[in-house]
Amino acid sequence: MSARIAVTRWSWRLFRREWRSQALVLALLTIAVAATVFGLGSAGAALPPGSAQFGDADYLMTFRGSTPALGTYPATEVINHRKIPVPGSANPVDLRDQSPTGALGRSMLRLDEGRYPATAGEIAVSARTAGLFHLALGATWHEGANTWTVVGLVENPANLLDTFALVPPGQVGSPDRVTVLVRATAAQFAAVHRPDGAEVQPRDSAGTDPAFIVLILATVGLLFVGLLAAAGFTVLAQRRLRALGMLAAIGARHRHLRLVMLANGAVVGGVAALLGGVIGLGAWLLFVPRLETIVQHRIDRFGLPWLPLLLALVLATLTAIAAAWWPARAAARVPVVAALAARPPQPRPAHRFALLGAVLLAAGLTLLAVNNPDRPLIGIGGIVGTAAGVLLLAPLLIAALAPVARACPVAARIALRDLARYRARSGAALAAISMATGIAAAIIIGAGAAQAASPSGGNLPDNELVVWLTPNGIQGPIPQLDAAQTARARSAVSLIAGLVQGGTPIGLTGGISPDARIESADEAGVSGKPVVTFAIPHRVGGDTEYHGDEMIPLLLATPEILQRYGIPAGSIDPETDVLTSHRDLSGYRLIGAGRAAENWQPKVQYEAGLPAYSSDPTTLITEHGLKALGVSPAPVGWLVTAAKELTPAQVDKAEQTARGAGLALSVETRPLAADLSRLRTGATAIGAGVALGVLAMTVGLIRSEAGRDLRTLAANGAGAGTRRRLTAATALALALLGAVLGTAGAYAALIAWYHQNLHALAAVPVEHLTGLIVGLPLVAAAASWLLAGREPAGVARSPLD
Repeated sequence: MSARIAVTRWSWRLFRREWRSQALVLALLTIAVAATVFGLGSAGAALPPGSAQFGDADYLMTFRGSTPALGTYPATEVINHRKIPVPGSANPVDLRDQSPTGALGRSMLRLDEGRYPATAGEIAVSARTAGLFHLALGATWHEGANTWTVVGLVENPANLLDTFALVPPGQVGSPDRVTVLVRATAAQFAAVHRPDGAEVQPRDSAGTDPAFIVLILATVGLLFVGLLAAAGFTVLAQRRLRALGMLAAIGARHRHLRLVMLANGAVVGGVAALLGGVIGLGAWLLFVPRLETIVQHRIDRFGLPWLPLLLALVLATLTAIAAAWWPARAAARVPVVAALAARPPQPRPAHRFALLGAVLLAAGLTLLAVNNPDRPLIGIGGIVGTAAGVLLLAPLLIAALAPVARACPVAARIALRDLARYRARSGAALAAISMATGIAAAIIIGAGAAQAASPSGGNLPDNELVVWLTPNGIQGPIPQLDAAQTARARSAVSLIAGLVQGGTPIGLTGGISPDARIESADEAGVSGKPVVTFAIPHRVGGDTEYHGDEMIPLLLATPEILQRYGIPAGSIDPETDVLTSHRDLSGYRLIGAGRAAENWQPKVQYEAGLPAYSSDPTTLITEHGLKALGVSPAPVGWLVTAAKELTPAQVDKAEQTARGAGLALSVETRPLAADLSRLRTGATAIGAGVALGVLAMTVGLIRSEAGRDLRTLAANGAGAGTRRRLTAATALALALLGAVLGTAGAYAALIAWYHQNLHALAAVPVEHLTGLIVGLPLVAAAASWLLAGREPAGVARSPLD
């Protein structure tokens, strides 16, 4: 015990004496802990909360029309909805009669200004609704036969893009849709008979539990902390090698030598955990307002996962101690003579780490492929295994630099061989850089995957819009435009395509039956004939009804559309009447075609290349089908594809342009969601910044450890240019290897995670990944070249030995 106390006291003295080198490791650990704390706060906040649709309910039931008789549940709340058309837009405003004091839906409402409506003739609107109709507090809103006074500005705190208007309960009139919020256990819900026509959605399907993401992020963050600490303690162990050799020479045992580094790790880890926790919490509180504008929902600043946060701080200290153990073990095993000579330990063969890394990578990917949100430990094990496997491959890449060095100039050759020679610290640094870029790449790729809808879900992809010639979209009557009106419409569509940075608009042509009667759109004053459409009939009483969301318009298979979806004209049978992406059309009836539809037996050809979104051209009629059915082609709209997902500002400008055309044009887009492109950009910047910080530490330490080489080069006439090239080559090699390894690991993990839904990863975020893989190495090399020109003082003062 006396020996341990003496060694611990000596370790503390070394810490005070070497505060400059300790401050570097301490600062990096503090930043890593702060990033972990900040990430723990951001993890749950970045996900859309389930209360956006469910409030405090467990189930959501949706009915068409009025509310049928409901059974007895523990708690229910009924909300009536009616669509209010928006001029220039095919996306209506939702008028709802939700109570602000409802038992289950109160979390879906928040009053920003004014008050809630209390009587008939009063209404509260969301900010987006107020902008669309140019409303303000005290304004009068005329909509059809209704007149309301705006008494408040409201929002859905769980979805700030929710475009709606609020009236008192019972004031909607004839609802188009009714939602019923139900709070009940699975057994209670199953025991009650549900009315026919109910569409049921359980809350569990609304998204992944944020706590699951928090646990994963905490695990990854602590891995990153350990890697940074290991790299720093490896350098400290090398610097103290002579002192440790002297201690061993006077009788210290291996455990005493290890205790020197372990005590140092405990001090550094404890201080870093405390400082990092305070800095991370402060950064989180400052960033919350900005994050709300990115994720488009309100965030409780102090609703943090406090238990995982405190656990992360404790584990960060333990991680620092564990990170100091491996360098301490290696330094303690160095022979006394070699330690007194300060010779670096012989690097272990890289293939041993690579073999273990391959096994862990395979195990981690397997666990990710079978993950289950109800059993988060499987997912956490998969993340840990994948990350550890990828990181253990880092020494193999470092060892692979030696053959590459032979074909490089002298400065680059020395730099690459130094990386291989000091593999203990360069391998840990490469692992840390890979972790930083891997986390950033996972956020970049995962953000796109989170926004990608299933092929059969939604009306349009998030980067497409359709400009229709009618205010009600394809379901309304199509007006016949003269030449001047057609020119104005085409001009407006071209402006809209320019606003959203889209390509050439593709014209959409429908089929109009000469037997169809002229119809008038509701409250729009537009007359025309309906487009020939497939629809599913529903018998209600003695009448037949068709639901709009089950209608499939027949659009003409023009060469532009076939080219857009990669369908060669030669692959279409000349006798084919209909091309479709739907597997089965047997339950559909053709409407709008008059008497010709009664005896028409179309020949249908399945085309997997056609989209499956409801407002996209999913079903096409060929020229042969037009002649067989006896219908005439007529323009119905234009399809515009943007380079990126549409933002709310772009959609607003597109709708304003459509209204300004002086026609009944309407713009249909996918319902707006949070714009995650800024999240991708932020992840790219933060990941690159952390990687550059690790690079700065590593390159500086490696170049300082290679001081003898610099003195030898200086003695032979090497100047600032050689030093610049040495440092730049070191930074470029580490940054490039780390970015490639981290991105590859992120893609491998996400492919395993989404293996049953790989289409979500189809859209590759080329711009942001290029910034990581190409931009990060170039910035690192340029910064190193600029900052390495000054001659270090030690080169001139230190003798050659």
